[in-house]
Amino acid sequence: MTDFDKIKENLSDISYRVTQENATERPFSSPYDDFYEDGIYVDIVSGEALFASIDKYDAGCGWPSFTRPIDGRMVYEKTDLSHGMVRTEVRSKGADSHLGHVFPDGPVEDGGLRYCINGASLRFIPKDKLEEEGYGKYLVLFD
Repeated sequence: MTDFDKIKENLSDISYRVTQENATERPFSSPYDDFYEDGIYVDIVSGEALFASIDKYDAGCGWPSFTRPIDGRMVYEKTDLSHGMVRTEVRSKGADSHLGHVFPDGPVEDGGLRYCINGASLRFIPKDKLEEEGYGKYLVLFD
């Protein structure tokens, strides 16, 4: 079994298409769009810690939006020329999962960026489960 077969076996169809084939989920279709519990969001493929609920906000665009990643070294950006547009794609560093795009129209007081992320590329870890799931070092974000 190849690595891609293993990934496909462990993901829903939409999560596979988003993370591995650069698809985009329908706006307002992710349960994480209007979701504001304390915790972190990790790459659904690799478990890399990507975004924290403290940096999440309602951009009204239909996708979970964040002002910044937890650690900029866990994501990378690349130019996306698909669909006749010039955009900046956001991918996870370790698994190279397609996450979404970053735009310069976020809250100015928080740096001015909007990380517009497909919920299908994420898994949420509640604050009270961080230690248990091996993400205890991120508890300091909520002090």
